[in-house]
Amino acid sequence: MNLKVNFFFALCIIIGFYSCQQKKEGSSSSASERPNIIFMMADDHAYQAISAYSNHLIETPQIDRIANEGMRFTNACVTNSICAPSRAVILTGKHSHLNGKIDNRFPFDTTNITFPQILHNNGYQTAMFGKLHFGNNPKGFDQFKILPGQGSYYNPDFITKNEGKIRIDGYTTDIITELTIDWLEEERDPEKPFLLMYLHKAPHREWLPAPRYFKDFTKRTFVEPETLFDDYKGRGTAAKTAEMNLLKHMNWAGDSKIYPEVMDELGIPETANWDKKAFEREVGRMNPTQRAAWDEVYGPINEEFKKNYPNMTEKDKMKWRYQRYMQDYLGCIAAVDEGVGRVLDYLDRNGLRENTIVVYTSDQGFYLGEHGWFDKRFIYNESFKTPLLVRWPGITTPGTVNTQMVQNLDFAQTFLAAAGIQAPADMQGESLIPLLKGNTGNFRDAVYYHYYEYPAVHMVKRHYGIVTEDYKLVHFYYDVDEWELYDRKKDLLEMKNVYSDPAYVGVVVDLKKRLADLRIKYKDSEELDQMYIDK
Repeated sequence: MNLKVNFFFALCIIIGFYSCQQKKEGSSSSASERPNIIFMMADDHAYQAISAYSNHLIETPQIDRIANEGMRFTNACVTNSICAPSRAVILTGKHSHLNGKIDNRFPFDTTNITFPQILHNNGYQTAMFGKLHFGNNPKGFDQFKILPGQGSYYNPDFITKNEGKIRIDGYTTDIITELTIDWLEEERDPEKPFLLMYLHKAPHREWLPAPRYFKDFTKRTFVEPETLFDDYKGRGTAAKTAEMNLLKHMNWAGDSKIYPEVMDELGIPETANWDKKAFEREVGRMNPTQRAAWDEVYGPINEEFKKNYPNMTEKDKMKWRYQRYMQDYLGCIAAVDEGVGRVLDYLDRNGLRENTIVVYTSDQGFYLGEHGWFDKRFIYNESFKTPLLVRWPGITTPGTVNTQMVQNLDFAQTFLAAAGIQAPADMQGESLIPLLKGNTGNFRDAVYYHYYEYPAVHMVKRHYGIVTEDYKLVHFYYDVDEWELYDRKKDLLEMKNVYSDPAYVGVVVDLKKRLADLRIKYKDSEELDQMYIDK
């Protein structure tokens, strides 16, 4: 009898063992084993303003946790450096010319299938909180609370799935973090894997910090970029004619926070027709307590400016505006960093760390005074490159660095692959999972870029190009026909166009052929260029 009992228990153990083994091997298709995904994205967060990349401007210890515990990509980039098109590329896994969202003005084609829809249809619980930037009813989400359009920094409105339009008192970065953690705490279904999109408005223009950071950051002085006073000699027409110079094109009230009445008193004209309106829209939204905290700090700044302005040279003004820009921009990032830390802490405290992929990125890069500029749009590094940090415990070795040419085009396929789901054939990215595992072979060695929004604000000319780890070849078109080539290893600041340099003839020939091949591969063409011009 004992032999029968022992045999029965042994058989149960063996069956249980093989059952566990099958579950492990088939984890990509098992709901309990498929990884959760938290996609964190800030708006216009320059990689230069993350201390995992460089600490010359700010320390971001919470965002750095993702890099320290995962992988930091140093050549992550975008396909089209402008907000809404970038988000459309991320959601669809398709270049702008195919998903149709080429610029901020074109509507998003809602017949596009997005990776959240696919995950949702395959058993993932999905939620989005923060800034989508286009569309008021994102598809494929069980829950969402999103800012309308650009949204507001103070006491923002939200479009919600279940409650209609609501207003929440407070600072938008903090609110988005609270909504995110509340969902994890109250609505997450522990029986399902989840996709959670945690999307910050900050540090988008007009760069309004949380009140708790007013005093600290406005007292700081930041190191000026080497190219702050760039004269664009050695570059073509596009760099010389762009309208995003800190002194000439940044708004005095909306951006530099000079009170409209002070502008009038000093005879400073508006830079754009929304200059004073931007100030009134944002600062005017504050409640009395918030406004009192604002005036306590920004009032004296305005008084000091009034005293100094009549004697300031153009160089003095440029330097002053750079410091004002950095104080507010980086003050916004301080709150984002705090929020990221709170979400990471929640994962750690609640046993979610080990089976959750955490991604931190931006919708594109941003100029922080380099070449005298703010904003983005160009294929040049500060605009084209974007931060990308990925933590995936058990898959990605902590503290690793990857230098390969990855793009926001790749996120959709990466997330679908992580969930064990076959990506649609029309997606154009590549899964980053081999790179996250340390397998760097057989991955692309060049990326394709195309920018469309011209003529428009900032007047950055239409252009497309190819970028490798070593070189960057660009064609500016529409009202010009100019080529530029940069040696990315020898000219880190991209100050000299070597397209006509005899030493680079072979490089130009090779890259033009490869660019033509990429245009075919990604189904872009002169006919499509003209179609979007005509529209």
